[in-house]
Amino acid sequence: MEKAIKSILISSGVVLVVALYLFIAANTVMAADPILKVGATAGPFAQILEAVKPVLAEENIELEIVEFTDYVTPNLALADGSLDANTFQHIPYFERFKSDRDLDLVSVAKTIVIPIAIYSDKYESLSEIPKNSTIAIPNDPTNGGRALLLFEKAGLIKLDDSAGINATIFDIEVNPLNLKFHEVEAAQTARVIPDVAAAAVNSNYALDLGMNPKEDSIYIEDGDSPYVCIVAVRPEDKNDPLIKKFVEAYQSEKVRNFINEEFDGSVIPAF
Repeated sequence: MEKAIKSILISSGVVLVVALYLFIAANTVMAADPILKVGATAGPFAQILEAVKPVLAEENIELEIVEFTDYVTPNLALADGSLDANTFQHIPYFERFKSDRDLDLVSVAKTIVIPIAIYSDKYESLSEIPKNSTIAIPNDPTNGGRALLLFEKAGLIKLDDSAGINATIFDIEVNPLNLKFHEVEAAQTARVIPDVAAAAVNSNYALDLGMNPKEDSIYIEDGDSPYVCIVAVRPEDKNDPLIKKFVEAYQSEKVRNFINEEFDGSVIPAF
């Protein structure tokens, strides 16, 4: 009888130990901070997310930043579930990309405006650019149109009135200097500046190469640009509490102050 009782007690003890282990393990998993995976391109977008990270950490949310070097992969990664959100693009590009790729993505918040600017290492003003010069602009439809609108605003060309943000080089109606527009990958526009008279460069790429859009450009887009950047997610996640916490952290005063101090007007908070 005594042996039987000892056996029962030992068995009960084993069960209790196992149960206690499972309880602790389950609670350890439950206690782990949730992880939010957000994609961004190199430069300001990724830098700002680094400033968002400690703000989210105060809410016990871990931000995992996935950095990209192109404008295509971040949306594809978001659509296939590899990311929870991304922040790297302005609204016109986002809408065009979704349409072209038949993707179901939505915008949940405005973030920043990164002005595009015209740079030259040969001329100190647009008025010095001679006839028949070659100008580099981004080759993707949205940023290419944005660059052409900037050149139009600067008075170097006149576009078809109906072209709007979808303008292409074929919409140029008046070109008194007979400028030749050379289309290259957006990430390469800054790198070809030595080879052309001038180049329209997105500020995230300019900043990544140590160029200051306010100080180093010869013409810059102003703050009333329609090219505001956004946070994109899949439709089913737009009301997710983690996404809402992310937006709150991004649009916090701490992050606003970081943007203003870090980029000195080259990147403008849009919240």
